[in-house]
Amino acid sequence: MSFKLAVIGAGSVGFTRTLFSDLMTVPEFRNIEVAFTDINQHNLDMVTTLCQRDLDENGVPIHIHATLNRREALQGARYIINCVRIGMLEGFETDVEIPLKYGVDQCVADTLCAGGIFYGQRGVAAILDFCKDIREVSEPGAIMLNYANPNAMMTWAANKYGGVQTIGLCHGVQGGHQQLAKALGYEQKEVDIICAGINHQTWYISVKHNGEELLDRILPAYEQDEELSRTEKVRIDVLRNFGYYSTESNGHLSEYVSWYRKRPEEVEKWIDLGSWINGETGGYLRVCREGRNWFEEDYPNWLAEPARQYVPENRSQEHGSYIIEGLETGRVYRGHFNVMNNGCITNLPDECVVEVPGYVDANGVNIPKVGDLPLGCAAICSQSIWVQRLAVEAAVAGDIALLRQALLMDPLTGAVCTPPEIMQMCDEMLIAGAQWLPQYAGEIERAKEHMAQRRANGTYIAPRDYKGVRVHEKTVEEMRENREEARKNAAEADKAKERPAAK
Repeated sequence: MSFKLAVIGAGSVGFTRTLFSDLMTVPEFRNIEVAFTDINQHNLDMVTTLCQRDLDENGVPIHIHATLNRREALQGARYIINCVRIGMLEGFETDVEIPLKYGVDQCVADTLCAGGIFYGQRGVAAILDFCKDIREVSEPGAIMLNYANPNAMMTWAANKYGGVQTIGLCHGVQGGHQQLAKALGYEQKEVDIICAGINHQTWYISVKHNGEELLDRILPAYEQDEELSRTEKVRIDVLRNFGYYSTESNGHLSEYVSWYRKRPEEVEKWIDLGSWINGETGGYLRVCREGRNWFEEDYPNWLAEPARQYVPENRSQEHGSYIIEGLETGRVYRGHFNVMNNGCITNLPDECVVEVPGYVDANGVNIPKVGDLPLGCAAICSQSIWVQRLAVEAAVAGDIALLRQALLMDPLTGAVCTPPEIMQMCDEMLIAGAQWLPQYAGEIERAKEHMAQRRANGTYIAPRDYKGVRVHEKTVEEMRENREEARKNAAEADKAKERPAAK
């Protein structure tokens, strides 16, 4: 069995090494063609060397072709995995820090809210370039598996405007599934779930053990659990009010709605600082910077340690390898995927990206009809979908009016900021992200003029004196004190597997 796999953004060690190792646990895939591409030669070289060493020590006769030339990597590819972060950590920092100056306190800033909207402006412009190359040089009918955030916006743009079949993939459902099962007293494999919604706002609409529906047991189980009752306050409150548990973490969920992070004095009531994902301000940015710094520091030791073994028990729960395995071998795989709705969830717009159950085999990716979401859950999703739609259309056309409207309509941004604050924040973020926003070249020049005019006529809005609820970012020297923890952070694709409570 032979086909070509290409990975865009292969310099991401957590995703690339995990996803590639997963794929290599499939015996039929030991002779495929593989290409890695990135814009950063240093990162690409480090990750390629690690993955090639794993291949060699497992006796797999594959040679990874690593190149900065994206079209070269995509030539003839049947499957493309996209795990880029457009703007890298420098762009990510602007997504967190600039909104915070206006009082918009985000934990992650990669899906919705002001940071997620601007991340989408960078990402959509890039993914449409990827799609153009795929259409022109990849195998006809090539499929892109998109791990890049904001997942819904990126997947939406690729399918609607890119002309490439794209499936958005995320590990939020699996992480929540594991947590739910444990809270209810079972192992994950003993509990069957059905989730539906939109990425990072998906709902467990069925949770069964041996055919018995357990939905009514979830709230009391969480309220009575000493750790979860402290770490998942936002999710528990949403569960109380809307009747269903959200797949997404406490910190993530808190920045997608208008209720939990709009007043500085309220934020600490809803978050726990035992793990960044519980709601720490800029928590994901912090752990990503720590992980990148540690990877640079510890890289020689990674090369010296034993290679990853390509055995089933080391395979992660990431969907990517299972989808490719199902399509190529016919083995049936069931997961939750991000796809264009097209009537799957009947009370959400047809033209949006939903996260729903899917089945994969040799016949393709098959999406059953879910029907209506519970009304309250659909209402939360609908609010976010309109923000996503405005943001996608803005990014594709470079339309400043739609971009401003997306920011105005965003639940948390609108709860915190006045329209003049949003207009100034938008200008500041355009200027800061100029190198990654080619579609806004003219608007960026106007934004500079607007900022100068505000300062000249006295309408400039001074930053708020608010720093959020933050945890100290560790130096490399500090990380050396717990090398195992530092390495785990750098190596994981899912940097929130473990969510301890603060002591």
